[in-house]
Amino acid sequence: MIVFKDRQRPTANGQPIKMETLIQTTPGYRLNEYMLVLSPHEDLRKRIQSVKKEFAEKYKCPQANWGKPHLMLARFSQLEMLEERITNSLRSIAMGFHPIKVEMKDFGSYPTHSIFIQVTSREPIKDLIREIKESQKLLKPDNDHKPYFTEDPHMMIAAKLAPWQYENGWLEYTHRHFTARFIAEGMLLLKRRTGEKAWQIVEHLAFQNLPVAIKQGDLFN
Repeated sequence: MIVFKDRQRPTANGQPIKMETLIQTTPGYRLNEYMLVLSPHEDLRKRIQSVKKEFAEKYKCPQANWGKPHLMLARFSQLEMLEERITNSLRSIAMGFHPIKVEMKDFGSYPTHSIFIQVTSREPIKDLIREIKESQKLLKPDNDHKPYFTEDPHMMIAAKLAPWQYENGWLEYTHRHFTARFIAEGMLLLKRRTGEKAWQIVEHLAFQNLPVAIKQGDLFN
């Protein structure tokens, strides 16, 4: 990886070049966004999507209808050239982890901007996130791109709401009910190039509950 300390960064017309700009324009050093998620089975995805679509139409919130329903575990940026090492590390974690029963019940919110389906079976998911955090040094190209790890697992319905959308939406959804469960047999690693909207699947990382002898650190040597 090319790393420049602040005082060593190249300049253009006497002005420092932003590290992100340098990375994006250096061959082989394109910066990607990545996301790790648990994805429900197709029938449940359709059911959740219908809730998102209803919210989008009723509260004039088109962003609620974007993307497939998922439970986010982590989100980070990294150079594309490190993708194989990241995948190997996450694959090792998944191999040693057990399938997760994800149970959801009713709705919750983050005042004053988001409404989501609550996940009641949080501890196994948090255990998985703690294991992923052990590889966090690999999940950032520099200190300006720190990875994000979910602290409160949930299934998002709508985010970045305007005040009136949140207030009216939460007034309704605080009284609505939703119950569902699914078994997460693995996690999905998704990616997109910085600035793009569409995500693509890098790999499905299966939970196999196997004893994994290889320590994560060994994968990076």
